[in-house]
Amino acid sequence: MTHIHDQAMNYVYQQVLQRLLSFFSRAERTALQLLIQRLAVAAGGMERMGDFKVLAIQSGSRDSCYTLALLRAAQLTIAGRAPATFQLRVATLRVNGSNPTALENIHRTCNALFVYDDPRVEVLMADNREILPFNHAAPVSPAGHESNRTNLLMLGHRRVWDGPLDLWDDSYLAMGEFCGQIARWNRGVDALVSSDTPRQQKQFMEGLKRAVAKAGLESADYPEPGYAGLFALLDELGGAGFRRFYTEDDLVPWHPAEQFETCRRTTFIDIHDMLVSNLKERWPLLTEFLGFQADELAAQLSDNEYVSLPVAAHLRGLQACFVQDRSYEAGVAEYLQRALVMMRRKQLPERLCELAEEVFGNPATLADLRVRAATEAQRSLGLSEAQMVCLLFAPFGDNAATLERFLRQCHPGMLVAMPELHRAMQGYPVADQVMQWMVDVSGLPVNLIGQLYRMGPVPVNQGRAVESATGDPDMEVQAGEGNDNTVMMGERSAGR
Repeated sequence: MTHIHDQAMNYVYQQVLQRLLSFFSRAERTALQLLIQRLAVAAGGMERMGDFKVLAIQSGSRDSCYTLALLRAAQLTIAGRAPATFQLRVATLRVNGSNPTALENIHRTCNALFVYDDPRVEVLMADNREILPFNHAAPVSPAGHESNRTNLLMLGHRRVWDGPLDLWDDSYLAMGEFCGQIARWNRGVDALVSSDTPRQQKQFMEGLKRAVAKAGLESADYPEPGYAGLFALLDELGGAGFRRFYTEDDLVPWHPAEQFETCRRTTFIDIHDMLVSNLKERWPLLTEFLGFQADELAAQLSDNEYVSLPVAAHLRGLQACFVQDRSYEAGVAEYLQRALVMMRRKQLPERLCELAEEVFGNPATLADLRVRAATEAQRSLGLSEAQMVCLLFAPFGDNAATLERFLRQCHPGMLVAMPELHRAMQGYPVADQVMQWMVDVSGLPVNLIGQLYRMGPVPVNQGRAVESATGDPDMEVQAGEGNDNTVMMGERSAGR
């Protein structure tokens, strides 16, 4: 019965491969053969391919779904030619704000490629530092949601109040941790495979190093460019990048601990040159075969892969209103104008520019936008508008150096309580009303606010990218660049 079942499944897999290959252009078929050769060299020869395991980080973006299709084609092609093919581990990091569309893209791609029931493929996710089978319909666990929210706030408060809005650097650190741990789980993997461009790899590594510095950790400079230096950096940092913020009891370990290898053997295989076709040529494969769904505006306009467009625009409005003493509308308008400059530099269709203007440039709908964005930030990120404003000022770090500015601008009634606030952050008992105000306005418990207070000034120029015409490092693009501006960490915006 087992032999008959195996024969039937092999027939199904070959049918999947033939249909997949029918969407490949001649250039893509050539790239597929080059990919197989590259994997064989990394494995030490085709005869050792059956013992070789490959890791692919899956985010639901169009390039990550396309990359998974390419790897699956290589896996099934080798299976038809050789006694054994490589093992494939597909892994996703679950974070607050994960858009259901991106998770659906992962699920539809895995279904189309028939990987769920293939013993040669593991489809996994990490939630609250636990490795689990991937489930696109499962929400982030309550404990995971709270942990993600706290990490976001702790790292987000480690900033210069008038500096760039790199408030989501926690995700760089979380993704770095995830890559290091998923590479060691369950007998580990031999290679991380990624199609991210050199520029995308550089962006991620700079963001990770910036986050490492904010977290109070030290890291050396590695000569290897891009992800080639990723695992050396992660080995230096150890398994917990957020450890300076929490006590040993508060820091959730990666679990189940007994399933993680002590040593990691993973190398990096760069296949960005394998994405030979342009987006228009890939679109039938993505949409007709994989069932990929895209939000065109999010794919082109998003200035940060960790926050949705409405929340990003809302944040600009809040910055203008509370930090820069301008109007909320002026901040959103500036966000739109800078984004339009970027979109036209990329020579995007004018209809997308018109759509952006319709969404963010209509004064009659800005009030509604603010309400919707605030609701989304509360639901997905666990942040109230007051807590986002507090995050903009980062008033607690470096012995509360900017606390007075924050209070004068946003909470003048609390100026008289400044001595009590300092006492609370220094660990002394104060009135319950003062403690509760600190918790409400920041979203953090007082002991963690005190940890920020004691951490000293924020390191500057640690892996910071040059800001673009939009005012954000992540929106810098080359004119006419064809690839979407995403990197391997799980994008929070949909269908990119």
